[in-house]
Amino acid sequence: MAGFRRKRDQQPPYYQAPPPYQAPPPYPHPGDYRGGGAPEPEAAAPPQLPPLRWQELLTGIVFRPSPTFWRMRDYPIWAPALIVTFLYGMVAVFGLDEARESILDTTASTVAPYLLFTGVAMVLGALVLSTVTHNLARQFGGNGLWAPTAGLAMLIMVLTDVPRLALALFLGGAAPVVQVLGWATWLFAGVLFTMMVSRSHEIPWPRALAASVIQLLGLLMLVKLGTI
Repeated sequence: MAGFRRKRDQQPPYYQAPPPYQAPPPYPHPGDYRGGGAPEPEAAAPPQLPPLRWQELLTGIVFRPSPTFWRMRDYPIWAPALIVTFLYGMVAVFGLDEARESILDTTASTVAPYLLFTGVAMVLGALVLSTVTHNLARQFGGNGLWAPTAGLAMLIMVLTDVPRLALALFLGGAAPVVQVLGWATWLFAGVLFTMMVSRSHEIPWPRALAASVIQLLGLLMLVKLGTI
């Protein structure tokens, strides 16, 4: 009887008190998830930067192309594009030897309408080629806007030829150094066209280069054909 009582006393009691109450953990805030938990909410997009001033735009295209193209991809830049292209068109004829000689042999009253015509023709030609580049980029999957793309393409077209034109005014378009510089600036224009279209339309660089081919060929035939 004593042994049976000892074995019974060693068994756990039939009733056990429940564990003390513990408050449930607080409901987690969505921003508290880390690691493998639920994804955090996307951070608010940074405010859009204002457009560059025309001085910063012109220098940025040549010396800081990538950040300039990213920043200006949503802003139309018609004023600097049209003015710079028009002025370039009036001066570009002096880079061609035969055209420069014929202009210098005429009177000022005859030269002025001719220069105005070449300036307007250069604007129209650059605008058409830039529009073709934009349309091709959209066909290749781009999502850029027409006005920023066309304006940047017009500026690239004329700014990259300024070094060649500056030498051609003094040395003539047939000088070997002018021809070498013409090829180098043409290749540089191809790099800038590809970079600009790739960032403005968010497409890979091979598609951006393909979209720029027609404008590159137009630049070669309209501007540089007389020198290279």
